[in-house]
Amino acid sequence: MATPRLTAPLAPGPLEVFAAEFDPLFSTLAQRRSFREYLSGLLLPRERNKTLTALAGAEPITQAQEAPVQRLQFFLSEAPWDADAVNQRRLELLLANPDTAPHDGGVLVVDETGDRKEGNKTDHVARQYLGSVGKVDNGIVAVSTLWADERLYYPLHVRPYTPAERLPRGKKNSAFRTKPQIAMELVDGALSMGVSFRAVVGDCVYGESVHLEGALWKAGLPYVLALRSSRGTWAPEEVAHTPEEAARELRWGGPEDPGDWTKVVRRYRDGHTEVWWAAEPSLGGYSSSNPTRLVAASTDPATLPKESTWYLVTNLPAPGSPQAERWPVPPADLEEIVRLYGLRNWVEQGYKQAKGQLGWADFQVRKDRAIRRHWEMVCCAFSFCWWERFREVPSQAGAAGRTAATTVRKKGIRTSTPEHARRLRDREQLAGGPARRQSVVGPVEHAVALLARVEQCAPACRSTRVA
Repeated sequence: MATPRLTAPLAPGPLEVFAAEFDPLFSTLAQRRSFREYLSGLLLPRERNKTLTALAGAEPITQAQEAPVQRLQFFLSEAPWDADAVNQRRLELLLANPDTAPHDGGVLVVDETGDRKEGNKTDHVARQYLGSVGKVDNGIVAVSTLWADERLYYPLHVRPYTPAERLPRGKKNSAFRTKPQIAMELVDGALSMGVSFRAVVGDCVYGESVHLEGALWKAGLPYVLALRSSRGTWAPEEVAHTPEEAARELRWGGPEDPGDWTKVVRRYRDGHTEVWWAAEPSLGGYSSSNPTRLVAASTDPATLPKESTWYLVTNLPAPGSPQAERWPVPPADLEEIVRLYGLRNWVEQGYKQAKGQLGWADFQVRKDRAIRRHWEMVCCAFSFCWWERFREVPSQAGAAGRTAATTVRKKGIRTSTPEHARRLRDREQLAGGPARRQSVVGPVEHAVALLARVEQCAPACRSTRVA
């Protein structure tokens, strides 16, 4: 006769319902209890970094050896549970909910983020470029994928990047993977989960990777990737050699006489709009009639300001081009290309939330398994906020987004038609960049109230734990 499964102490408020979805993945009562305690610690407001002592509500030095802290340490580092299985269950919950399920109107963002870490004893840590500080420093880098549309964004998969110097034979080691190679493996992981998207989107680290671009072409996946303005290409001396030079050759006579440029109106989540201008410069093998296109988008074609000018390469076919007839993917006009790349900004917002609110970089463990587990717990906390928001207030936005995406795929309706353009404008609420305030937007623009409610629902016994 099977022994009854012991019930873990209840998590605060709505977090218990979410945590219970993961119970089958944890074999012991201690693991199920620690899973709840870890999530609670990540979600509750703290005045200091969310290290293990902070998550347990303990003093950082004097109480580091107390039972609540050691219990979470064992859960993170030693307990036999599978982080990949937890991630799969988390994504199953998101994909099964009509309000959070991916659709063909969104994007799959590939990106990486780095954080400072001291010493060289922690796995994957080395001197390398860290995007969070904008320079080479000692730290750790994670490559990730994120799904996003105009209203929703959440992480899919994450994997640490191991610098060549950390491997016995450097770049010749069979375990070495470049960031674009890791990114493509994560794209494959998203596809295996059944994640739908309009295009893969990435910055210039990925746009200038021959490996990634070739792998996306081979897989038949559309993409919109960035290039540096100074990215050079072979060409006769008298013609343009970089995306910026090609863009400056386009005719521009001002808003009343745009010449080669097309007006694009970007609509942001807070309701305000911006006028951008987009065009297709001629450079090397890029053109609207070729398989790959170069798109320049800027707020000011006259000056091409660095902060608000994009140079994008895409294999989405231009409306009416030979490629549009050969490839089953719906074509994309300039407004659609700008819309898709604009969704990439949600990944920057996600980093701000995961790091500023949920303790992404606050781990104090050294081994690869424990680091990956911490990141997965942060992803679970992030996803809980979306899960709880739509559980309480079902949204019509998900159905609307999928309806628009389905309309695009219908035979005879192209993204360049006035009807489709109108529908896109109606639903365009682009991410302009990180929020101005510290609280989390999207899943956690409601977070202050949500987390306060979770804290209020915490059992009274919490106050008797380690202070």
